[in-house]
Amino acid sequence: MNTFTASSSLGVSADALFDWHSRPGAFQRLTPPWAPVRLESFEGIGEGDRAVLRMGPGPLALRWVAEHHDVVEGRQFCDRQVQGPFSHWDHTHRFESARDDAEGATLTDRIEYELPGGALGQQAAPWLEAELRRQFAYRHRITRRDLSLHRRYNPDEQSLTIAVSGASGLVGSNLVPFLTTGGHTVKRLTRSGPTGADDILWDPRTDRVEADKLEGVDAVIHLAGENVFGRWTPAKKQRIYSSRADGTRLLSEALAGLDDPPEVLVSSSAVGYYGDHGPDRVTEESPPQDAGFLGEVCKAWEAATVPAAAAGIRTVQMRTGIVLTPAGGALRLMLPAFWLGLGGRVGAHNQYFPWITLDDVIGGFYHALWTDALDGPVNLTAPRPVTMQAYTDTLADVLHRPAFLNVPSSLVRTLGGEMAEEMILSSARVVPDRLQETGYDFGFSALENGLRHVLGRTEA
Repeated sequence: MNTFTASSSLGVSADALFDWHSRPGAFQRLTPPWAPVRLESFEGIGEGDRAVLRMGPGPLALRWVAEHHDVVEGRQFCDRQVQGPFSHWDHTHRFESARDDAEGATLTDRIEYELPGGALGQQAAPWLEAELRRQFAYRHRITRRDLSLHRRYNPDEQSLTIAVSGASGLVGSNLVPFLTTGGHTVKRLTRSGPTGADDILWDPRTDRVEADKLEGVDAVIHLAGENVFGRWTPAKKQRIYSSRADGTRLLSEALAGLDDPPEVLVSSSAVGYYGDHGPDRVTEESPPQDAGFLGEVCKAWEAATVPAAAAGIRTVQMRTGIVLTPAGGALRLMLPAFWLGLGGRVGAHNQYFPWITLDDVIGGFYHALWTDALDGPVNLTAPRPVTMQAYTDTLADVLHRPAFLNVPSSLVRTLGGEMAEEMILSSARVVPDRLQETGYDFGFSALENGLRHVLGRTEA
């Protein structure tokens, strides 16, 4: 039998740790972005409750059923595999208060496991041990960071009701679990028709929204929009524009007409608003320059929030940069080539890359939700933008791979057309002045630390 143990002091009480793990969304927050794991069902962490997972890529995914047992309220819960790839798996989550500090509880994860295949299977134990250390280091970082954010912004543990559009997208699928583990109730704005009590119909295609279900919500976070990646055909461009301008207008007008409107609307936008500024530093005060189609979209996107602002709702437009996570977006597209040693710089070496980790996107939205001093445009990027050359070199160093197959700008334009010109070859040295002025504490300000975090390549 093999045993793995990981312990961390997380600066909160044992009860707070237990409560966080017991709320909906904890499993999603704890799943590393590089791990091919999907949660099919989750009953909770009570005695006998079960969770059903799928592990692995696509049709090759294995089904894992775990059952919870030995639950001690505020102190521990355990889960054992009843169906899955291991011969034996039993995981204890233990929360222990420090003798001299009630807020200095230790989280200990202890796993007893046996690999299948007898002596042959046991040969994989060193690899699995390393992967477990990698994953649980990430899990403990996320637990510490999430609890710290909730404690800072919501020390009285208010339970807000927050409506979220785009809840199944890259940002939304991580933001919603963050909110629910903080004790908030999330109502999902859905275009395909409500399937649950907390779903609200919002369909820009038919100009329909169930405004009555928005009465009394405390806040709205608007994330939805057509994926901008892919060749920009006329039809694709129309979907990109309409999903943002028309969808935001429909929602904003519905909020403005409520008898009991939300206190705040935090709406997505993008650094594409600014266009190509070369090496110049770009703040929220910088005017757009050669912004092209994306600039037009962002301008209309932000203008569509005016009805909400005019109705007295504090309205924030988050101009988000390039979100780093292996779960999607630009980094996911780049990783296969880099892992194979075939990576390299894309475009000019001196064009700026306005990056931000997915976890700081979540933190930035939460900061905007609670910070009354914020309204209007807010840059949501890391405070240290880097050149494309620096980004390429750093990613290669983190992965311990060469990066010499640079792709010239001319080839990028030929292959990607207008989308490549505006999204890949545009230089935007965007900095988050308003976030920093209002006291947001970035989890990952330096690119190397950010990449190591999202890729699970942290150094000992």
